[in-house]
Amino acid sequence: MPGHKGRTSLLGCEPLDITEIPGADVLYSADGIIAESENNASALFGTGHTFYSAEGSSLSIKAMLALAAYDGEVSNHAANERYKPLFIATRNVHKAFIHACALLDLDVDFIYSGANSHLCRCDVTAQDVDNAIKEAKIKPHGVYLTSPDYLGNMQEIRSIADICHKYGIPLLVDNAHGAYLAFLHESLHPIALGADMCCDSAHKTLPTLTGAAYLHISKDAPPSFLQSARSRLSLFASTSPSYLILQSLDLCNRYISEGYRTRLEKCVSAVNGIKSRLTEQGCILEGNEPLKLTIRCERRDSSVCPDEILRQNGLECEYCDGEYLVCMITPENTPDELKRLEKTLSSLPQYGKELSMTPVPTDFPALPILSRACSIREASLAPYRAVPTAEAVGRICASPTVSCPPAVPIVISGEIISEQAVEALRRYGINSINVVSENMYN
Repeated sequence: MPGHKGRTSLLGCEPLDITEIPGADVLYSADGIIAESENNASALFGTGHTFYSAEGSSLSIKAMLALAAYDGEVSNHAANERYKPLFIATRNVHKAFIHACALLDLDVDFIYSGANSHLCRCDVTAQDVDNAIKEAKIKPHGVYLTSPDYLGNMQEIRSIADICHKYGIPLLVDNAHGAYLAFLHESLHPIALGADMCCDSAHKTLPTLTGAAYLHISKDAPPSFLQSARSRLSLFASTSPSYLILQSLDLCNRYISEGYRTRLEKCVSAVNGIKSRLTEQGCILEGNEPLKLTIRCERRDSSVCPDEILRQNGLECEYCDGEYLVCMITPENTPDELKRLEKTLSSLPQYGKELSMTPVPTDFPALPILSRACSIREASLAPYRAVPTAEAVGRICASPTVSCPPAVPIVISGEIISEQAVEALRRYGINSINVVSENMYN
């Protein structure tokens, strides 16, 4: 293997596409060149160890939760056999988190933010986390945050980490959008701010192949996390990881070490300039992530689609839902591309100077707080059927239905679908949803 025998046939990259041949090392028992490459990445990120994933942050999220649930210092599972491992999480989790909870049979206490209602956003404070820990039925196995979120909002990682550690609870962060944060003039990476573990999707902000990601474990994390990490990663991973992706992660170490900090600083400065000028023109910008450009918008004219206008000018945004337009910028973008982006954004009619700086009203429904009928695992693995969204009120959600991006579920497996939830689902164009079959509890 592989069947192409290293000969260029379809893509041209076949000579580099190898498997676990002698000298190439084995990812989940690495003791050769992969281990050496990970050690280089660990030094760059300042971690206890950085493990490679060739299956994105989704794999790293599953491994993080498994480590915290079964390899950490919180031993409630053995002491309280009637309880599942418990995690406290912000409500804007990626669907990979829900899938991990189903596979590992985890319980979750969600924190909701009262300050905003967008699907992607859930701002919480250290006090919110402190309250959630105190109210939990057992000592949580971990606190789980998404930071930065899809709109570029970053949580108060340092103060939340202090609260977690006061109670002896690890902090886990989905940092899929923030690999580059470690290389700012002052690091804003979750590990530098006190998180015990986090995942980064290298391919989102660094020049690696799609699927390249990291699982970072802090120097201060429980030693068992480091000892068991490869085993937990291999539990969910393919036995045939892409060596092309691993090579891109390895070469990215060189890229980072050869002037990346300087290039990043220049890019951040350029983005700050664009943000400042757009604000002066009346655009409403949100989020505090340095390289993400998020504009609050409203489609006053249904014929005006901001993402289509960008596309006509040779630009592709990361996300657009009629309420927000999100652009992700990296040092790989050229100055000419940034100029074209700014010019196009400035020309959009709904972003003109006539737009006031007060929040723009939208027809987005507030995110629902739903009651739970059964566990995430029970609902995810139960017999189900698809029903029109309009007919789902009162039914139990079987699998999280959401578009990707942003891959943040409106309704989570095991929750009872309300009229408000149906309104939100329909607003995102979701016209069918999988619900648990009626006879599940008969």
